[in-house]
Amino acid sequence: MNHDFQKIIQFIRNTFNEPTEFIPLHEPRFIGNEKQYLLECIDTNFVSSVGEFVNRFEKACADFTGAQYAVAAMNGTAALHIALLLASVKPGDIVITQPLTFIATANAISYTGAEPFFVDVDPETMGISVDSLEEFLLQKTYIGKDGQCYEIETSKRIAAVVPMHTFGFPVKIDRLVALCAKHNIPCVEDAAESLGSYYNNQHTGTFGIMGILSFNGNKIITTGGGGMILTNNEKLARRAKHLTTQAKVPHRWEFVHDEIGYNYRLTNIQAALGCAQIEQLPLLLEKKRAIAHAYQQFFAQTPYRFFSEPANSKSNYWLNAILFNNRKERDEFLEFSNNQNVMTRPLWEMMTRLPMFKHCRHTNLHNAEWFADRVVNIPSSPIIEGYRKNRSC
Repeated sequence: MNHDFQKIIQFIRNTFNEPTEFIPLHEPRFIGNEKQYLLECIDTNFVSSVGEFVNRFEKACADFTGAQYAVAAMNGTAALHIALLLASVKPGDIVITQPLTFIATANAISYTGAEPFFVDVDPETMGISVDSLEEFLLQKTYIGKDGQCYEIETSKRIAAVVPMHTFGFPVKIDRLVALCAKHNIPCVEDAAESLGSYYNNQHTGTFGIMGILSFNGNKIITTGGGGMILTNNEKLARRAKHLTTQAKVPHRWEFVHDEIGYNYRLTNIQAALGCAQIEQLPLLLEKKRAIAHAYQQFFAQTPYRFFSEPANSKSNYWLNAILFNNRKERDEFLEFSNNQNVMTRPLWEMMTRLPMFKHCRHTNLHNAEWFADRVVNIPSSPIIEGYRKNRSC
């Protein structure tokens, strides 16, 4: 038995006050007005994509993040798809992102018909490396007569850059946005995991022309499934709402649609859950940072590194991450911890190793490969005193 592994499992069990029960990676906390708001939806019959809770949830997300506009969508992937369409990404274009991300990032790019191009990650953030991106843009692209950025090798347009704030750790977004602006490339932030994260006191998802959030069941707050488009551009916000509602022209009874649209709107019943959840967000963020602090102190006394928020950042610590010394050690811990009924997970498989994206081009991915061999996520649910005892399910 690896005694270091056993100490980690024991610390996790002590932290979550679960001597023997299964400990999930991340589960939601329903501690506020969830039942009340859901009952209001049922009592009023407004359970679909029309209803006051949708408007309330959009406003609450805009207010919390500091974005001028927020448009609800049925999930984060749909939100990113629409954001890329609004950024004028077209079939045959190139969209730059990172190889270490949840599959939804690359999938949404593919929905537009564009080709994902993968740039290495930053060792301080696990998000897209500005240095790697800058090297590629300076050496491999040019600005055409139309003012757009094109790749020299293929003459394809670089239509967007999509950074993903991994596990809630902000990328170096100020430098990234400035670099994109220099090359006339829109930046669309995948902030699916970073609700409650800040870079230089500004919320993630509000630096680029658009950003998106996710409210999947494992996120810091949840609507069961849901997403949000953030922007400071009124025209883009109007277009986002139009496209997510099947591009229907408002009319009292006529069914007129003026372009291809999408059935991507969040339902009122999901938004009701979101309204109750976001009311508790400050408390949940406080509790999650407390867990991260406890982990940080513990792992400082072990052979393993706890991944902490980078400079100029405040992370929501959505999923806490530790780094092992090599892939063999990582795999041994994954097997040991899951056998002990403590849920842990490796970093996602690199996009360039998946069958549908292995043909995609990329820069040198040394940092991404290094992280992929070492990172493990450990239980990160916010600890609310008495919550499990009062739970009826």
